Amino acid sequence: MDLGALLSTQFLAVALVFARIGAAMMFMPGFGESFVFVRHRLAAAVLIALAITPIVATPGAPPGGIDLVKAMGVEVTLGIWIGLVSRILLTAMQVAGAQIGMVSGLSNAFAPDIGSFQGSTLIATALLLASVAVIFAADIHHLILEALIESYFVFPPGLIMPGDLAEQIARAAQTAFYIGVSVAAPFFVMGVVLNLGLGLTNRMLPSLPVFFVAAPVLIAAGLFVLVLAVPTAVRTFATRFVEWLGLLSF
Repeated sequence: MDLGALLSTQFLAVALVFARIGAAMMFMPGFGESFVFVRHRLAAAVLIALAITPIVATPGAPPGGIDLVKAMGVEVTLGIWIGLVSRILLTAMQVAGAQIGMVSGLSNAFAPDIGSFQGSTLIATALLLASVAVIFAADIHHLILEALIESYFVFPPGLIMPGDLAEQIARAAQTAFYIGVSVAAPFFVMGVVLNLGLGLTNRMLPSLPVFFVAAPVLIAAGLFVLVLAVPTAVRTFATRFVEWLGLLSF
């Protein structure tokens, strides 16, 4: 047996697995956050690729350089797709934060900036960080690793379906928007009730400066509802995210 050829085959097998895993890890929620150093993501991707190469259905080394480049391109594309769909689902919390800030009066033109963040941006950032924390606290990162392994059975190496991938990304955006609006639904109800009450108050007391009275009332009520709604909001995202990880489709 030619030891050099064997080592080359094994190296190429690991490289093909790393192409998919590394591309997915660059965008995957939890692993691909901006506060995680790139070299740490690369190190984790290398270790995961080394660990799962023996158990995934990887083909032998491609016979030619062009075939190898095509295979690497397919694996990188699939990895980016997995990471991007996961990231699109996480943006549901950002959509919810923007809606909550708008309804509760934190993103109006007269609201002050808090450092480099405006109120709605701060709420969206808090929801994103809470969702990422839940991913690790609830051991969902184990399901992420399992989904990366299962992706080799859903998308065999060397095969790609551009139409299906594009359709799934569109469905991911639809699902993320639905989750974001569902999470913000209690705030819509709160906004309608409070604004209706303030409007009736203004009709009865025309001299009352409604804006200066309404702004603190909306903000206080929004923060109170936010405290009550955050656990349900994060649970809703985590549930839908876990469902997608189990199927890699919508």
